[in-house]
Amino acid sequence: MKLAVFTSWYPARITTFFERDMRALVDAGVEVDVFAIAPLDPAMWQHSLDLLSSKHLPRERVHHLTLTAAVGGALPTLMRNPLIALRDLFRVLPGAARKGRVVFAKTAYVFPKAWAWANEFGDRYDHVLAYWGNYAGTCAYAFHRIAEARTNRKIPFSIWLHAGIDLYAAPVFLREKVQYADNIITCCEFNQRYIARAFPGARTTRKVHVCHHGLDLSRFPYRAEDRNGNRILAVGRLRKHKGFDYLIRAAALLAQRGHDFSLEIVGDGDERDALQALAAELGIADRLRLRGWLSLSEVLQTMGEATVLVHPSEGLGDGLPNVVREAMAVGTPVIGSDVAGIPDALRDGCGVLVPPRDVPGLADALEQLLADPQRRREIAACARQRAADRYDLWRNGARLASLLTETRRASPRPSLGHALPEPSPLC
Repeated sequence: MKLAVFTSWYPARITTFFERDMRALVDAGVEVDVFAIAPLDPAMWQHSLDLLSSKHLPRERVHHLTLTAAVGGALPTLMRNPLIALRDLFRVLPGAARKGRVVFAKTAYVFPKAWAWANEFGDRYDHVLAYWGNYAGTCAYAFHRIAEARTNRKIPFSIWLHAGIDLYAAPVFLREKVQYADNIITCCEFNQRYIARAFPGARTTRKVHVCHHGLDLSRFPYRAEDRNGNRILAVGRLRKHKGFDYLIRAAALLAQRGHDFSLEIVGDGDERDALQALAAELGIADRLRLRGWLSLSEVLQTMGEATVLVHPSEGLGDGLPNVVREAMAVGTPVIGSDVAGIPDALRDGCGVLVPPRDVPGLADALEQLLADPQRRREIAACARQRAADRYDLWRNGARLASLLTETRRASPRPSLGHALPEPSPLC
């Protein structure tokens, strides 16, 4: 099967789960081309995982276009298929305009790229996958519409929905893209329920498939023993929705209770100065180390040495964060907010859940887990088993490849009046 995959940024500093998913599809026999809507920054190739090296995905099959080249390349499509192209443009842009200038501009930006790529590549693929539901999803949708018209054949279309960036935060034209798709793929069971609630009349439930982002577990050495009892770790972009300020406040409560510990936060972002200032205000600046951005190997080394990892999301933002699954794989017990897809991973003894924004509750959970090595070992063992059962990269990739390969374009198109087929079980 030849698969066209539309994503936002690639290569980029942080695209680990995208690269893992693509490598798993390649290993399952899928021929993948990637269409990245953001401009190419060649310096970012150095951050690409060896999982998706040129041996597995040659760079000539990762496509980028400047806006100037896209506008020129779109003209043949506009001449051959003006009704489809312009109808799509004028269906999508009014909704984008209602969400502000930035959203409008980003939405308008993808159409020339979609049309130019459809003109050059539209007859090459057996399936189109929008890896994100937002702007990449709109680009994939516009590409697919032209590709079907150009080839006069039914090409399956799937969309992958993840988290705040493309599902929770009311993105543009999402209901229509969801209804248009033959498969809706998502990364956790919470999202499956969320999609059913968010689109109650669109008959989406039966075509939603949960596919957990996978891990190559051979690269995640498990070690539950020989960890000191006072090293708290958090990993993620320093943004408000991550809830790192609540973690710092909980750490301050631990300090007031007389506990000896260190707190490391790996990642970078616009909240860095505010977090540093908060730690100083609460009197624990000497216990906090903001590590900045680290490579994946450095993150895994740090994670393997930590006593506990905390993911204190303040609300809907992430679906099921990568770092939660990675910590589970290496044997680092996780304390996470009881929100979004985190409980899907941590319940049943695989971690500790606390309500979001509950500073005393988080402090209590930390205090109890740091003081109980036996419980930490039990959680680690349970979590590693869950990682093996649910998050194996190669097994999940093979199942996803099977789903995409076996999908047939619905005829007539699914709409509010047409029933959709039952989905096959997925990873």
